[in-house]
Amino acid sequence: MTIPVLQVTNLQKRFGDFAAVDGISFSMKPGEILGLLGPNGAGKTTTIQMLLGLITPTTGSIQIFGLDLSSNRETILQQVNFSSTYISMPQALTVEENLWVVARLYGLTDIARRVNEIVKKLEMEDFCHKVTRKLSSGQMTRITLAKALLTEPKILFLDEPTASLDPDIAEKIRALLKEERRSSGLSILYTSHNMREMEEMSDRIIFLQRGKIVAEGTAQEIVTRFGQADLEEVFLKLARESRIGGKP
Repeated sequence: MTIPVLQVTNLQKRFGDFAAVDGISFSMKPGEILGLLGPNGAGKTTTIQMLLGLITPTTGSIQIFGLDLSSNRETILQQVNFSSTYISMPQALTVEENLWVVARLYGLTDIARRVNEIVKKLEMEDFCHKVTRKLSSGQMTRITLAKALLTEPKILFLDEPTASLDPDIAEKIRALLKEERRSSGLSILYTSHNMREMEEMSDRIIFLQRGKIVAEGTAQEIVTRFGQADLEEVFLKLARESRIGGKP
């Protein structure tokens, strides 16, 4: 039996009387791309923050590589990385300098080779010597992806990784991520509001609504369950129900 690289059990995060994440349980297999889907406020970002050890769960447990995150945080996070359109890097450094800093923090060896390799993979040659504060939003997205892939993680958490990219670069990034999964067995937890992208990338999808899991399966299984034409129609149905307090 394959041991999950990630196991979440009865995870809850409360802020006062509000449950941002309300008792969710799920797992991720080695080499799986697991989609985490839901409208704004569904609990996706809070879940990822708990998986990264940035906030402490109210109740429940998180095991990564079979280890409890709360007591093995440093060991686990050496093998995990994260990218989001909504994070930034030190603004006064160049792109290349930022990547060198990350490489040193993670104790990488042969840093020049690894940085050059990731710059080429993400087609960043034209702006790798540019000061970070002068980057466009799409270039900033690529540097955060480069930072995440640079360390050759075993698990990658991606929060809307292509949100500010033009269609051509976004397609190349998706192809790169699938190749990294194929070649290294990388496991990816993936969020996006692009339903076509979620269908393309995800082996399996977990759908959150108001902090709870309301559906889990392949994109087609979820579409069939809700009797909709496609995943976007399912998303719209659940998002509207969230706003009016309805039930799925």
